[in-house]
Amino acid sequence: MSPRRRILIAATVALLLVVAAVTAVRLRAGGDPGTRPDQARPGTVLLVPGYGGGRGALTRLAGRLTAAGRVARVVTLPGEGTGDLLVQAETLEAAVRAALADGAPSVDLVGYSAGGVVARLWVDRHDGATVARRIVTLGSPLHGTRVAGLGAALAPDSCPPACRQLAPGSALLEELDDTPLPDGLPWLSIWTENDETVQPPDSARLDGAVNVPVQSLCPQSRVSHGALPTDPAVTGLVLQGLGTAPLAAPDSCPA
Repeated sequence: MSPRRRILIAATVALLLVVAAVTAVRLRAGGDPGTRPDQARPGTVLLVPGYGGGRGALTRLAGRLTAAGRVARVVTLPGEGTGDLLVQAETLEAAVRAALADGAPSVDLVGYSAGGVVARLWVDRHDGATVARRIVTLGSPLHGTRVAGLGAALAPDSCPPACRQLAPGSALLEELDDTPLPDGLPWLSIWTENDETVQPPDSARLDGAVNVPVQSLCPQSRVSHGALPTDPAVTGLVLQGLGTAPLAAPDSCPA
């Protein structure tokens, strides 16, 4: 083979590799590289369960989203939601890829409790800001919870990987604390001051997000941690947060 022909073949292969890489980025991001998902075109809503992987309450919330015209799916987490949170983030990534393959222009996430930490890890480890239009978290221990800290300290053999990772000061959470949210990613964090599971409740506060304790809008609310996904006021906040209007702090308690 002549040197000129070898150069031509090498150049053609290189061009094909570049085209393939650009195409992959576009498929992943739903558009040109570097763009954010169109806020006016909501895609599939993926709901991520909390520690233990229970789907019941989120299935009810998914039903409300479906009734509002959205496509909503509850993610099934491996290991009943108690295994390594990084593996759970990989499971979420697979669900995102499936939604995009089905034609969704982007995804919205609703992360309940530890599911919000999974969403945060997914954004960080899987370039989630390129395909996530909006994210809403409910009572998520984004900086850990004392309950997990006590479990890890007093009964380590009974504290699965996710339990240890949710202990305040864990290596995983410290790494996330040092990682800012990507610019332009709309994130609504909702929590209740009556949270008996996530202590302190404002562990759900996230720099760069719209942070809303329920009682700041609904002073009489006694919603517990477990009731967050099904509470009418919280559901109203979720529906607002996943709408198409610019994400901003609500100014009143949803009816």
